[in-house]
Amino acid sequence: MGHYIANLRDIEFCLFDLLDRDSILGTSIYKDIDRATAMGMLEEIKRLAEKDLADSFVDGDRMGVDFDPATGDAKLPPSFIKSYRAYIDNGWGLIDAPVEVGGTLIPPSLRWAIAEMVLGSNPSVHIYASGFSFAHVAYALGNEKQKQLAKIMVEKDWGATMMLTEPEAGSDVGAGRSKAVEQPDGTWHITGTKRFITSGDSDLNENLIHFVLARPEGAGPGTKGLSLYLIPKFMFDFGTGALGKRNGVYVTKVEHKMGLNVSATCEMNLGEKEPAVGYLLGDVHNGIAQMFKVIEFARMMVGTKAIATLSAGYQQALSYAKTRVQGGDMKVMNDKASPRVSIIHHPDVRRSLMTQKSYSEGMRALVLYTASIQDAIAIAKADGAPADKVDDLIALNDLLLPIVKGYGSEKSWTLLGTESLQTFGGSGFTQDWPLEQYVRDAKIDTLYEGTTAIQGLDFFFRKIVKDGGRAIGLLAKEITKFADSGGNNVDEKKALVKGLEDANGIIAVLIGHAVASQEKSDEIYKVGLNTSRLLMAIGDVIIAWLLLREADIAAAKLPTATGKDIDFYNGKIASSKYFVYNFLPLITAERAIVEAENGAIMELSESAF
Repeated sequence: MGHYIANLRDIEFCLFDLLDRDSILGTSIYKDIDRATAMGMLEEIKRLAEKDLADSFVDGDRMGVDFDPATGDAKLPPSFIKSYRAYIDNGWGLIDAPVEVGGTLIPPSLRWAIAEMVLGSNPSVHIYASGFSFAHVAYALGNEKQKQLAKIMVEKDWGATMMLTEPEAGSDVGAGRSKAVEQPDGTWHITGTKRFITSGDSDLNENLIHFVLARPEGAGPGTKGLSLYLIPKFMFDFGTGALGKRNGVYVTKVEHKMGLNVSATCEMNLGEKEPAVGYLLGDVHNGIAQMFKVIEFARMMVGTKAIATLSAGYQQALSYAKTRVQGGDMKVMNDKASPRVSIIHHPDVRRSLMTQKSYSEGMRALVLYTASIQDAIAIAKADGAPADKVDDLIALNDLLLPIVKGYGSEKSWTLLGTESLQTFGGSGFTQDWPLEQYVRDAKIDTLYEGTTAIQGLDFFFRKIVKDGGRAIGLLAKEITKFADSGGNNVDEKKALVKGLEDANGIIAVLIGHAVASQEKSDEIYKVGLNTSRLLMAIGDVIIAWLLLREADIAAAKLPTATGKDIDFYNGKIASSKYFVYNFLPLITAERAIVEAENGAIMELSESAF
């Protein structure tokens, strides 16, 4: 067995007990999928993830990317290529491809449950396979020729990249300088330099399609002036996909990183050696809106990757704690003759394990709950539901994405280092165990596709203020309805209401500062100092809500449970209570901090830091 242990029991519980995915299977656009089919897919990906994909996890890290600066070509370890081919050749990339060009239609909830196991086992396999999801964008937004390109991308397993970042612009995408000039034949020549481009080159695919933001000649400043171009590594025949000459897009550098080393993060030059020929997506200049179709998918993926890694870290820590014998029981620690015990008997280790368990299972529920909203959007659109219902679902999904990405990545990174690795003591700091690689690989999740700070700003200004509080109000209504439902865990549900009240209190204070900034501009700093704090608080409320819902279900099933299910359900109840009493009270303190914010550090001289 490799390093990875999938938690399929909890995935199944989330999908079918918590989220009742049985209710959508066999209906509407998912009429051809039943529970048995879904579970068969999950069981097969579990087997693939734990063996074929996990096999090259360490090799990918130790060997990394072999880059030839003379040719601009990147090569990957043979063992990793074998893992990638096992994923693609078994048809798993097709779950992201358009049905119209040979893709497999499954609910997003099932799709992201599958992705968790791939991302937890060997995340770069999933990342390199993104050509299928990019093909979806080309098909949905492209002209007829670009729809044909999408078909070729799927049939021939062509890779893809998203090119936003530039060396000087960084996260300020609108400051990008890459330029596009239209040619008489309707193509465009693009010039510029892009940085931090994931999967910029490899020997996995015969061709790559780069989705590149550039500013057409004469376009205005900022993000509104950007357009999205499809730039192939090799020119090709749109009818057959046959490759032609090399296009003018080259890797000039592969970054040396602290983790995720088999993922080629590249600096790319466009148009220096020969013209970089590109095609305007959909023949329309609407680049940033089009690219956000890719960005939204990428943010969901990043959050799922982070949470999957935390789950893997917890499974490793739990296994180690059950077998590592060290010290005596604390009750008799002064008795040197007392028997030595496994470290799971020590109180602080149990505290750590329950912290890992509650967060990893709660954030899995967060990912799959968000995916269930995506299920509902797809069904509502297919069934012709009223526009206001579709709009509400889209707004709720938009609200949840920065929580999945920002909260999920931040909590996972922190817990992997401070709890999962810590469980191993000094052994965790060695390469004898996978934890140090998990920690290194997971750090990028808080950084790319928008840092945690950017997610916090997006969450408050776009998903709450610009939305007029609609989505956050819908979510709060659902949480309150559950909290008022009575039944089990009455005291814990009261604590949930208190946590929600405090989180809403933080929102109210920040809105007050935002309004005040219209008269006194410095007031906006008080918002900026606390948007990440708000993101974390709302994340904790949602996790508590989902864990308590799971606990109610577990309590109902427990009287008739047998075998391992008894421990599973008791664990669900225990982790929900632990989370509620250990983490929800902290939101009260966070609210007090926000209410006391005076923005003083923004007035401090730079030299005082």
